[in-house]
Amino acid sequence: MTIKFDDQVVIVTGAGNGLGRSHALEFARRGAKVVVNDLGGARDGSGGSSAAAESVVQEISDAGGEAMANGANVADYPQVEAMVKAAVNRWGRVDVLINNAGILRDKTFAKMDLADFQVVLDVHVGGAVNCTKAVWALMREQQYGRIVMTSSSSGIYGNFGQTNYGAAKMGLVGFMNSLALEGGKYGIHVNALAPIAATRMTEDLMPKDVLSLLEPEAVTPAVIFMASREAPTRQIIAAGAGVYSRVVIAETPGVFLPVEERDADHVAAAWQQIAATDGQVELQAGGDQTMKFLTKAAESLGIKLGG
Repeated sequence: MTIKFDDQVVIVTGAGNGLGRSHALEFARRGAKVVVNDLGGARDGSGGSSAAAESVVQEISDAGGEAMANGANVADYPQVEAMVKAAVNRWGRVDVLINNAGILRDKTFAKMDLADFQVVLDVHVGGAVNCTKAVWALMREQQYGRIVMTSSSSGIYGNFGQTNYGAAKMGLVGFMNSLALEGGKYGIHVNALAPIAATRMTEDLMPKDVLSLLEPEAVTPAVIFMASREAPTRQIIAAGAGVYSRVVIAETPGVFLPVEERDADHVAAAWQQIAATDGQVELQAGGDQTMKFLTKAAESLGIKLGG
């Protein structure tokens, strides 16, 4: 199977460097018309320049592809809306959105200003919300769309000195989960990527010999798959150093406590059983958890649900 994007329009945010650049080049190589969005700021989000986005567009053009540069700040909805309108005016549609733009403001929580916490949320979560909102009605009308959020192990598992970044990245998982449920009947698939790559964002976080294994190009195949017609939906794929895996959020079977035992002491006493992973399940929506709990309680009490 060869994945192609002929006649499709793809928006990649934060595409001037690193992962975004790699994604944009590969989409173009596979036939897509690409909006290369990049504010051109520093790693912490300060400053701005169109040079990086224009350079990627030139690379695509030199290889025979078609692309346009865009310098919208993803945290500013009017700018994002104008970006989407420009793409539609030129090419008539938007099929794929890759929410990749991000910044870092790393510090321990004790030393972090609330402004540095908020701006990371504004760019990662707010930016993804803005871009997704700007294409959502169009994708619903088209009865087709592919959206990829860029999450991180820092959100899924945590990372020292990245409370702001981790909160934002896990927030995107929640955003993805609900969007996938809302978009399914319109042919819109929404997934999340948890990348491990050597980029401007990570160059100070890892030893040089490790960074050499983590080229952005090793992550991009996962994004291409999640943006394809064959893509699943509501999945988290981790990618890096040539390794690809599915990240799973699961819930243990749990324990039913009768009324007379519903106190903190009995929860503590039952903790090992509560935490036991045998028989854990992946739930597909919040309502599934409600039914799981009701079913377990009803079985324990001898109550028949629905009758």
